[in-house]
Amino acid sequence: MSADRDASSREPDRGHYFDDQPNAPSDPVLVDVTLPDTAFVMETDRGVFSRGHLDTATSMLLRAELPIAPAGNLLDLGCGAGPIALTMARRSPEATVWAVDVNARARELCARNAVRNRLTNVRVVAPDEVPSDVRFATIWSNPPIRIGKAALHELLLDWFGRLEPDGHAAIVVQKHLGADSLQRWLEAQHIPMDRVGSKSGFRLLAVRRTQLP
Repeated sequence: MSADRDASSREPDRGHYFDDQPNAPSDPVLVDVTLPDTAFVMETDRGVFSRGHLDTATSMLLRAELPIAPAGNLLDLGCGAGPIALTMARRSPEATVWAVDVNARARELCARNAVRNRLTNVRVVAPDEVPSDVRFATIWSNPPIRIGKAALHELLLDWFGRLEPDGHAAIVVQKHLGADSLQRWLEAQHIPMDRVGSKSGFRLLAVRRTQLP
């Protein structure tokens, strides 16, 4: 969770970016995303995390040297407008990228952005629309810390439990929003974590799925 995410998570009387149906008036803005290996344009909007820019935490995750499966099912957990999902789809064109978000406006944006960038391997769905038997080779997420500690713990345990035996996951969390305590909690749940990046107050944490019980 980044400072950007914290600051943009709520507009007065207009709800959170993790509401099912944000009621902030739509005001779309296009954003150019440029990474070392790819570039794309995506539409952002009010009521969805990180309108008008790629937030620092997500940028950190996407610029890190993280393993990503070349095929199979990949997951962007809390996709927002889709920068992680679009990047995964570009890097692994033979894979199916599941872009999951509770926010209906976010899902609409992500789906449009996949079409805009001619990416046919992105499936945008609500969490309960992912079949229960689907397992993921790679999970990347800038998770919604503001849903509360208990809900966040349940969310991560649920989705990390759907990693394939040799799968990988990575999350990025701001230090002052609890990155270090979250890492300790995950390890207490027997989910081994490595801190693979630390910059500007953010922690990039990677799950070692092969060592899970």
